[in-house]
Amino acid sequence: MANSISDQDRTACELLNAYRKGDDGVFSQLYNLYARMLLNYGSCLTSDKELVKDCVQDVFVHMLDRQNSRYVNRMSSYLIISLRNRLLDEFRRNTHNTETPAENYSNLRTEVSVEQTYLSEEINNLNISRVNALLEQLTPRQRGAIHLYYIEQRKYEEICELMNLNYHSVRNLVHRGMLKLRMLAC
Repeated sequence: MANSISDQDRTACELLNAYRKGDDGVFSQLYNLYARMLLNYGSCLTSDKELVKDCVQDVFVHMLDRQNSRYVNRMSSYLIISLRNRLLDEFRRNTHNTETPAENYSNLRTEVSVEQTYLSEEINNLNISRVNALLEQLTPRQRGAIHLYYIEQRKYEEICELMNLNYHSVRNLVHRGMLKLRMLAC
């Protein structure tokens, strides 16, 4: 079931509760329980293995503060979201760091011609038309499920309630719709 807590999360909650009560030794067990999963997930987001290792450690160091871990119920979700946010912070920080002094940027201005603006708008309109044409090839239920999931960014559980379908039916609608879109786009 989508709403049930996994055995791993249940074990992690027990370890976290023991840690909150002062048993510092269980924290390494908690780390060992999730470290590989987080390293694999981080590797999907960036090829910089050292950055991923550093961010995983940062996430766990942040959890060392017993106050930060007070409201954690689903450890895997919490850790994945924390790692993603930590990596995003690092990406943002690295994009703002540069070897070039700020004074060298003061006179740089980009001028976008009217022609470039027109061409980019035209390409955007063509892409929108193509996407709409592809979406019209789907069944109304597939189109609705894909719209709710990708456009409105609703969770599967919400879509189930809105479309009055069970969880697996919604997952199948989205999956089959995406397969069809990929096939049609080629």
